[in-house]
Amino acid sequence: MWVPGARIPSRLTLSAFTRAGRFCVVNSVAARWKDVPAENCRGLYDFHPQLESDVGFVKASSRLYKSRSETKRYVTSPRLAETMVRMLRGKRKAGQLILECNPGPGILTRALLESGARVVALESDKSFIPELKSLGNSVNGRLEVIYCDFFKLDPRSHGIVTPPVMTSDMLFQYLGMKAHPWKKGFPLKVVGILPVKTERNTLWKILHDLYSCSSVYKFGRAELNLFISEKECRKLTANPQTPGLYQSLSVLGQIACGIKVLCTEPSSSFDMYTIKGQLERQRHRESLEQNLCFIQLTPHRNLFSGTLTPFNYDVFFHMLRQCFMKRNAKLIDHLPSLSPIDAVHILKQIKKHKDVRVIDMYPEDFQRLFETIECSKDDTCKWLYDEFMEDTLS
Repeated sequence: MWVPGARIPSRLTLSAFTRAGRFCVVNSVAARWKDVPAENCRGLYDFHPQLESDVGFVKASSRLYKSRSETKRYVTSPRLAETMVRMLRGKRKAGQLILECNPGPGILTRALLESGARVVALESDKSFIPELKSLGNSVNGRLEVIYCDFFKLDPRSHGIVTPPVMTSDMLFQYLGMKAHPWKKGFPLKVVGILPVKTERNTLWKILHDLYSCSSVYKFGRAELNLFISEKECRKLTANPQTPGLYQSLSVLGQIACGIKVLCTEPSSSFDMYTIKGQLERQRHRESLEQNLCFIQLTPHRNLFSGTLTPFNYDVFFHMLRQCFMKRNAKLIDHLPSLSPIDAVHILKQIKKHKDVRVIDMYPEDFQRLFETIECSKDDTCKWLYDEFMEDTLS
């Protein structure tokens, strides 16, 4: 059983490579490669940002934080806030902790507090903090306000990090929260709106963190409740019945999480602010017509109960991204570039016809494909790679 609190050792991370080469992963633990310089063999766990020893939660941001040109959406409709609270309540026990990302003017914050929840408000714009702290002073300690950007937790760049950029270790240590075993869940709900300009990259980062049991997922199966654009929501929930939207992100999201679309709201239900709390008009007609979907991402309890683990998830990522590069091709044509194991034998094992296309495979079929190759006893070398994928998170 995987315990997210345990530090995962450094290992080869395929997405970190940037040059072409060829190597095989032996039992997903050791690797042999050619034409890959040593300096490129850096994994996700090889670097941990350092924190200044005297850093406070209200210090000025560092050069790592590039928010001055960012525009953020905020919940400013009391009606929408009440709707969200009803959906978040569910089977929630009284007093459960809600981590609210970028609450802004605090409309949702007030509704959550009125429902009896305890709230940690992570706000990345200093101009909103005084009013939020004033609200916190009136609710007997049920609101904690922290100068932090949840979507920039645990940056992969080098250097000292200062708020609003910080590490999950720093945040959860401050909150006094310890890691929970993966199968026991985590007494925390996260609610927020994905950043407008970096929505897709943020989704990829969330999935990398989830599969690697890093960042917030190092502490347990945190439930995320997020507003994302309807376009990205349709891609995340797509399958072979919607081939034009189906992609590797769809597979990874559905294998990792139970995905529930709680509601759909027009963008007019939100206000957009620039840095320093300045209200911004929505300039483009398409942005006015764009709907946002409120989705719930609940990590599967049994995600790591089989062959897939936080140690070999990057192989699974790479397999999917390679396959979807030629989404309409037959799977049998992809397999020789992925594994030295006989392609016909693999298809028989997963009970698929030789003419099956990548786009015809459901998420569970891809998981079965990965497990079949990973568990094969016929070959010492399980995986082959002819080119390395560019890092999605760079």
